[in-house]
Amino acid sequence: MRQFRSWSFKSLFCFALAAQSQVSLAADAEAVISFSLGNLWILMATVLVFMMHLGFATLEAGLSQQKNAVNILFKNVAVLAIGILTYAAIGFNLMYPGDAAAGSFFGFAGFGVGTDSAGLTSAYNPAYTYWTDFIFQAMFAATTATIVSGAVAERIKISSFLIFSTVFVAICYPIVGMWKWGGGFLDALSTPFYDFAGSSIVHSVGGWGALAGAILLGPRLGKFLKNGDVNPIFPHSMPLATIGAFLLWFGWFGFNGGSVLSADAGAISKVFVMTTISGAAGVIGSMIATHFFLKHLDLTMVLNGALAGLVGITAGADQMSVMDSAAIGLVAGGLVVGSVMMFEKLKIDDPVGAISVHLVCGIWGTLAVGIFGDLASGSQIISQLIGIVAIGIFSFSFAFVTFFALKATIGIRVSAKVESVGLDHSEHGLSAYRGLYLMMKKESAEAKEMQDKKIAESGGVPPKAEVAFM
Repeated sequence: MRQFRSWSFKSLFCFALAAQSQVSLAADAEAVISFSLGNLWILMATVLVFMMHLGFATLEAGLSQQKNAVNILFKNVAVLAIGILTYAAIGFNLMYPGDAAAGSFFGFAGFGVGTDSAGLTSAYNPAYTYWTDFIFQAMFAATTATIVSGAVAERIKISSFLIFSTVFVAICYPIVGMWKWGGGFLDALSTPFYDFAGSSIVHSVGGWGALAGAILLGPRLGKFLKNGDVNPIFPHSMPLATIGAFLLWFGWFGFNGGSVLSADAGAISKVFVMTTISGAAGVIGSMIATHFFLKHLDLTMVLNGALAGLVGITAGADQMSVMDSAAIGLVAGGLVVGSVMMFEKLKIDDPVGAISVHLVCGIWGTLAVGIFGDLASGSQIISQLIGIVAIGIFSFSFAFVTFFALKATIGIRVSAKVESVGLDHSEHGLSAYRGLYLMMKKESAEAKEMQDKKIAESGGVPPKAEVAFM
């Protein structure tokens, strides 16, 4: 009997140990699966944000003239490369300097990116690795300069734009990002400033840079007539622009959905819905506004209306209801139409409406966090206003000084002849369209033949009037 009891006790004890071990193994397996799924989702969101750069490229190219299409595509490719490399070199550690810089205006954790083995496990973050964190954030950084590209299109020197983009993405964007996402002073306010995925930190920063560039560059040739009338310079490819807008909307699911920073099913699905609702409402808002102000339905305004709604919801996509999101998008869609018209009256030339979409609607979306949704309150509105003003003053000043320094040294605008002929032919030596290339080549050959003839007639001395021209 004693032997039986002893055997039973030992059996029960061993069974309990085995059960406990299985529970522990199950918990470990669940943690590993959760970590892997979270990491996979952020990487998928990274790919979606990466695709947004193709959207920016095609939208901007479509809304511009065909003689500048290659230049625009070139800028968008170059900006992506510059954004990734500068963010790796300095930006990531400026934006996330560590706890020592908490509540401050500036911090820096050193040059370059790198991690020990803990960065590849949940010890770094329960939802993703260090490398995933970096590459997702790098996609956002490159977006900032891409926004500027649209507003300065068709008349900026490619060299000046690339220098500006390098400085702006490497320094301005990450410093602003640190103020909130890196634990800086905006995050330390008694009621913390809130910007879920970057209506201000990404979009308005790019918008302020776009405004500074457009002011210092001046309008395109022939855009504003001496009698005060606006001369419309029509887009060359609305199908291309429409493809770009849809690619951007598609990528926004990663832009906002990835900003949940986990694979939380409820949070991601809510953000997807609110993002889509606001984008759709932006379309309707712009349709109503164009019908009221322009007396016809303008496709360019409707495309920008969709983007306006998406920019508007980006600051609070995780905090809003369906009705809140619809209201934010509807207002954003109307705002973008009014804003485009306002900037034209101010004679600020923005070929693609980037300032109106990203700056004006970025400000609106940031302010809307204090008006709608779970965080709505008077104190939140004040914090949002503090963030809007601080980000605006710093970003615009930084961009204006950088552009002004370039203007005073190497210049920022191409010559009137280059602008007239097109930047594709003059700065890249090719055209996006074979017919246009052949025409430009023929005109160039004819111009050279005429110049050679005049030189021969003048005894080998070029006429003074044409030295400057050449």
